[in-house]
Amino acid sequence: MHFTTFEGLRVGYRREGKGPALVLVHGTGGDGAANWEGVTQDLSPDFTVLRPDYTGSGATEDDGRALTVEDFAGQVLAAMDHAGIDSATLVGFSLGAAVAARIAADQPARVSKLVLISGFARLDARLKLQFELWRDLIASDRAAMARLVLLTGFSPDALSSWGFEGVEQAVRDTVRTQDWAGMARQVTVDLTLDVSDAGDKITASTLVIGCAHDHMVPPAHSRALAASINGARYAELPTGHLAPMERPDLVAQALREFLAIA
Repeated sequence: MHFTTFEGLRVGYRREGKGPALVLVHGTGGDGAANWEGVTQDLSPDFTVLRPDYTGSGATEDDGRALTVEDFAGQVLAAMDHAGIDSATLVGFSLGAAVAARIAADQPARVSKLVLISGFARLDARLKLQFELWRDLIASDRAAMARLVLLTGFSPDALSSWGFEGVEQAVRDTVRTQDWAGMARQVTVDLTLDVSDAGDKITASTLVIGCAHDHMVPPAHSRALAASINGARYAELPTGHLAPMERPDLVAQALREFLAIA
């Protein structure tokens, strides 16, 4: 781990590999390790991979202040500054896609290319219902919340392949290891998130990736993101929402193919 500061908070990030810079931005309740480990193993032989944690996750501090997408964007940029990275390909997943879009819109010189995976630009009625349910289950029944995350986060085939004991072990592990207080804090950001103004401002070459079996953030949200960004490419993976964890090989392949385009 490496550490820097942003507005008085200690921000943690991981750095591996050599080559052109990739910055991988995690989703709600994840962190740079949990969301991106498999993708990093694939890409770090050829790229410098930076994996920041933002408040509520991993090694980054939380002093209880109100959180916004802009705070998370500032923490990601602080990690880039500390690592000596002026410009990078920015890859955002889920909530991290909104963070990455915010950076690309507001700090275009920092983003050479942009990839948004399973993202959304603003809340709709279904997402509001989901995030309110997450908030309530985190407070009242964390085992039920763990089951819901697995059920809606992975594709049916992937989850079924784990078998009965594999699924139950995953529930137990999630209850034991999840930073529940941090996740609840990040859910409050999901419930107020609106980066719908970012699309018109983004100038970086952009790939938007939706996931065909995504029951957390259905792929219509990714298609709308792609439509809002001039010249954006759209691709769809045969996975659930948690594509970087379910099929890191497919995510890494999509990134390599996009980065090979001049």
